[in-house]
Amino acid sequence: MKEHWQNYINGEWVDGGAGRLDVINPGTGEKLAEQALADAGDVDKAVTSAHELHLSGALSGLRPVERGRMVQAMGRYLLEHIDEIAQILTLEQGKPLWEARIEVEGAARYFEYYGNQAETVEGRSIPLGKGYFDFTTHEPYGVSAQIIPWNYPLEMTARSLSAGLATGNCCVIKTPELTPLSNAWFAHAAEAVGLPKGAVNIICGYGHEAGVALSAHPLVNQIVFTGSVPTGIAIASAAAKNVVPCVLELGGKSAAIVHDDADLEAFENDVRWGIYFNAGQVCSAMSRVIAHENVHDELVERITNVAKSLNVGPGIDQPDFGPTMGAMVSEQQRDRAVDMVIEAVKEGADLSTGGHKLNRDGAFMEPTVLSGVTPDMKIANEEVFGPVLSILKFNSDSDAIKIANNTPYGLVGGVFTKDLDRAMQASQKLRAGQVFVNEWYAGGVETPFGGYGKSGYGREKGREALWNYVQTKNVAIKLKD
Repeated sequence: MKEHWQNYINGEWVDGGAGRLDVINPGTGEKLAEQALADAGDVDKAVTSAHELHLSGALSGLRPVERGRMVQAMGRYLLEHIDEIAQILTLEQGKPLWEARIEVEGAARYFEYYGNQAETVEGRSIPLGKGYFDFTTHEPYGVSAQIIPWNYPLEMTARSLSAGLATGNCCVIKTPELTPLSNAWFAHAAEAVGLPKGAVNIICGYGHEAGVALSAHPLVNQIVFTGSVPTGIAIASAAAKNVVPCVLELGGKSAAIVHDDADLEAFENDVRWGIYFNAGQVCSAMSRVIAHENVHDELVERITNVAKSLNVGPGIDQPDFGPTMGAMVSEQQRDRAVDMVIEAVKEGADLSTGGHKLNRDGAFMEPTVLSGVTPDMKIANEEVFGPVLSILKFNSDSDAIKIANNTPYGLVGGVFTKDLDRAMQASQKLRAGQVFVNEWYAGGVETPFGGYGKSGYGREKGREALWNYVQTKNVAIKLKD
């Protein structure tokens, strides 16, 4: 573990104008390392270097297959260094080591997928009749600013960086202050595969300084942000002043509707992955279960047993796949989740299990299940972003849909039933950008992901994401008779 980590601007490792930040290991509460902090001047250097590279055409002018091969090679670089990357990721973020390895593999998959897609971004010809030839092309925006969340710092960076590079954009990444270290490997990968200087710039800075400077910079042409609704609104407002498009993924309060004909034993596994993976710090987490009254009590018992079966401890001590959960990212985040559980109990919810912080050093919280939750409770409407599952009850299909849609969010949803007609009807009525049927997190890199309502706009993943990074140009030619 290095003691001091730097920013990466225009192919050089540099300190920051805002000093240094202590990075804390949430598994112990102890200082892990120091990270250089970027100020507005550092942001300007990073954006300017990306802008100049774009103007030179050294990246955008490459044949797409050449660019795609470099993007694919970045993914292979991550896999070649998975052991060291996963260890750093676990130490800075708190997740079990086996979960960190899954994240590295997921990050590499984005580079594989979008590297393959680079040469498929094609225009079309448009018939205008005799005497004309008309066609379209897709050009990169130029400088893509990407502001990354702390829950999946590696995978979320890979998601936007791979698509941005594949389409010929030069990227400036602002890493999260809580988990900035693992992003360094994207710089190492860019160098290893031969990307030109300025194609990948990685800076860490506070949101109110570096984040504000990046989102408002006049040379930024496109912004990708994953995070909270208030911050997303601030970024979109700053971008609007420069008339810059954004992709915003702002979280959710996603619900799984479980009918009385569902496979409840299989659903236990969905709960394990849906709410307790990464200690529930997942924007598309299964934070609500809406259970049919005929199976409600049995589901409460089954889900409670799943929560109780998990062994909670430092992620670095959990190398093997199994029923384990690590620390939350910080004590502040843990305490917020605990306080929301306390408030829910005061409102009338039943604490089936968990709800407390662990009596040990580090940001640990017990896997938690709340039953007796009603749609009007705060816990049923606001994102906890922690290992807290709320169980609600319904007695009709229409009632279940109404409860599921009764939040300002609309990121993902799920329906569990053996009745295909019921599942299809629910998928049409759920107000969500992605609907899972009989498996939470069904899909993959290939499937588009994004929200309705306050969950944001724009799509990431899938081919749909590529169109966020290009703008269409039309060329109309008058031909001689």
